[in-house]
Amino acid sequence: MNSLLAIVQLLRWDKPAGRLILMVPALWGAFLAGRGTPPPLLIAVVVVGTLATSAAGCVINDIWDRNLDPLVDRTKDRPLASQKLSLGVAAVVGTISLICAFVLATFLNPVTFALCVAAVPAIALYPGAKRIFPVPQLVLAIAWGFAVLISWTAVAGQLPDCPIWEPATLFLWGATVLWTLGFDTVYAMSDRSDDERVGILSSARFFGPLTPTAVGFFFLGTAIFLVCVGLTMQLHASFYAALGLCVAAWGWQTKRLHQRQPPKSLFPQVFRQNVAIGFVLLAGMIAGTLL
Repeated sequence: MNSLLAIVQLLRWDKPAGRLILMVPALWGAFLAGRGTPPPLLIAVVVVGTLATSAAGCVINDIWDRNLDPLVDRTKDRPLASQKLSLGVAAVVGTISLICAFVLATFLNPVTFALCVAAVPAIALYPGAKRIFPVPQLVLAIAWGFAVLISWTAVAGQLPDCPIWEPATLFLWGATVLWTLGFDTVYAMSDRSDDERVGILSSARFFGPLTPTAVGFFFLGTAIFLVCVGLTMQLHASFYAALGLCVAAWGWQTKRLHQRQPPKSLFPQVFRQNVAIGFVLLAGMIAGTLL
């Protein structure tokens, strides 16, 4: 039972916010490509595929960081860091997750399958980027962006008269990349002191005291790209109403981050709030395409 619980923790299934926040952009792409009514079977593939991919990414990350995680307060109790699980068990669990994701990808069209394969290096190299690249969150953001491209092409490839690539696809990709940079930079702020001591690089360290301002610009860029999505796809006003609520939330979050000494509890709180923001945007996209 203890081993099973440790595997659940390794896959982060005990922390659904991180799983949902990857699922959200994939659902954005699927519902926009499907004009609000994508094939239900493909939605199921997208949901399960994001869970499998996220699980594999978590295992890969923990294998890379098994000697660093014990030195960081937030991660010291992770299964590999605390030696609740062996490296061999983690490798088996990660391999099974990757196999599940691969099997699901084989049901998709060739373009989507190729994108699934192309996403693997970004997922696998992100933990290494934290050691050599000053803004590793950009690597993660690019990996997140693949979720949009994969789901969009998967749905568009099955619909008649629906182009696999169109300007809205790239606008949505840009929004996803900037949104991910924003919320993951906030997440990195909680580890900044430990990261400096251990030598882990992050966007929170790179931007230093300007980090809250950088986050604000990332969220602003996200909103601009989403407006471009709405204009390109001629979405109904309901989409802009949802986007307006989200912009207000991002502004409030940015203001709170600009406090002289923001409490550490604020950073995971903002991360979780962005899960809700993502689903508000999804509802706006669905309404915007159907109305």
